[in-house]
Amino acid sequence: MLLALCWGLLEATISKEDNGTSPLTSMSHEERLASLESRLESSEKAVSHLKSLIGAQPPVAFSVALMDEGSTTGDYGPFPLLTILPYKKVFANVGNGYNPATGTFTAMVRGVYFFRFTMFTSGTPNAVACIRKNTVFLVCLWDVKGYAGYDSGSNAVVVPMGVGDSVNVMLEANRTVNDNQSHLNTFSGFLLFPM
Repeated sequence: MLLALCWGLLEATISKEDNGTSPLTSMSHEERLASLESRLESSEKAVSHLKSLIGAQPPVAFSVALMDEGSTTGDYGPFPLLTILPYKKVFANVGNGYNPATGTFTAMVRGVYFFRFTMFTSGTPNAVACIRKNTVFLVCLWDVKGYAGYDSGSNAVVVPMGVGDSVNVMLEANRTVNDNQSHLNTFSGFLLFPM
């Protein structure tokens, strides 16, 4: 598209084969120079605009953990209802799409995103957590009480997101996760490419 724009501007200005028919050839040298400068400025603005449309990928990335420095360690939950895990420790929030008050990431750029979460549990009771986009569960992680009691796992998904779509990690009703200052429960995501 950029090449077509430049080609069109080149054809509209000077052609070696115009045989004196170009409007520029009937102007004085100063008029031609002023006209070319104006067209160059217009072309530079158009190129700049096109670069902003197809140029560099906007930076969007976040990485958070369930408990921050002031949190009490141990089990989080159980709750009688499905609950959004409110990841409070923010390691990175480039683009400010993640809201630690709600535990929710909201896309400000339409594109394809990668999301991943880890879950650690003491096994009392077993743990079930899922990544949810808007109101749809995408991927889940289920852990039942094992021999040692403590266990961890991870799950991830690549998903298209529109502007305003939201993603969070939901803890199933009557389940727990366990965390401490080692940040055993994390949630991360980033934009792979805009659409």
